[in-house]
Amino acid sequence: MADHSNRQFTLAARPDGPAKLADFKLVRTRIPKISEGQVLFRNALFSIDPYQRNLMGNGSSEWPTIAIGDPMGGPTVAVVEKSRHPDFAAGDTIQTWSGWQDYAVSDGSDIRKLDEAVAPLSTALGPLGLTGFTAWYGMTKIHDFKPGGTLVVTGAAGAVGSTAAQLGKLRGLRVVGVAGGPAKTAYLKDMLGLDDAIDYKAADFEEQVKRALPDGIDAFYENVGGPMFPVLMEYFNPHAKMVICGTISDYSDTEMPRGINYLPRLITLIHYRFIAIMAFATPYVMDTFPEFLAEMTPLVTSGKIRYGEEFVDGFEKLPATLLMLFDGSHSGKKLIVKAE
Repeated sequence: MADHSNRQFTLAARPDGPAKLADFKLVRTRIPKISEGQVLFRNALFSIDPYQRNLMGNGSSEWPTIAIGDPMGGPTVAVVEKSRHPDFAAGDTIQTWSGWQDYAVSDGSDIRKLDEAVAPLSTALGPLGLTGFTAWYGMTKIHDFKPGGTLVVTGAAGAVGSTAAQLGKLRGLRVVGVAGGPAKTAYLKDMLGLDDAIDYKAADFEEQVKRALPDGIDAFYENVGGPMFPVLMEYFNPHAKMVICGTISDYSDTEMPRGINYLPRLITLIHYRFIAIMAFATPYVMDTFPEFLAEMTPLVTSGKIRYGEEFVDGFEKLPATLLMLFDGSHSGKKLIVKAE
């Protein structure tokens, strides 16, 4: 790559349903120059997350949509190339929100320094980054989940769900994870130590739910939505508490879902079982990020919170890697693209 070249994957079109490769465009621009109080950095690791589909528009999102022609958004780990900012020096490793481009400039307000001696750099995009923060906030700040009850986590093999499930175990809950396929359910029990796991893709899904939830559901961490929820909601106990983190199953939907309308039944359950359902969106609660790091860093570095990572080599593979999250081929591990 020439010294004057800055590769960017920009948004070429708003998806009509699921995102596709043609929705992105690879362009080259000049490396930006910096002014007083700014830093220039080069991105090395790129986080791939489901909400990035929402950034593209024509979907449900708490995040502002990206303008056509702008670089695709997302967290990165980067190295400072030049600095005219008193708090940063060339060679510093930082975590940024600069998206899919080689180089970017910041005034320092949206970046944080990383120390590889404390934790692997990739954790800043996983359990010590936005995904870990999402799990922590949903398990810590939304409801007071009482020890001894049963917590169900959907999308439990993913980056957010796996952390939420493990936090539930550390806080004294019986935790049941829901994931797709026997490999993922085995991972939940054998590697993460969950009490039970349910395969939503299995033909006997409803029988697995019945077996895994003999005492019902006291706490629920929702990451998926979709057709599995009407089955699970029948197991809510009186005074159950539910937090809605995400609904990846409908991120690409542009129309109302077809089929049975379960809303009246859900309203009845909420009413007569006194269920408390709350939702949150991380862009509005980032003021608690330092508190999150203070609690989670020792849990991650000590191994009490385990995490899985899958690395993909090559900047040019960014779009295809994002699509993996939605085509059923993804293992559930945290996806990270290396720049080279």
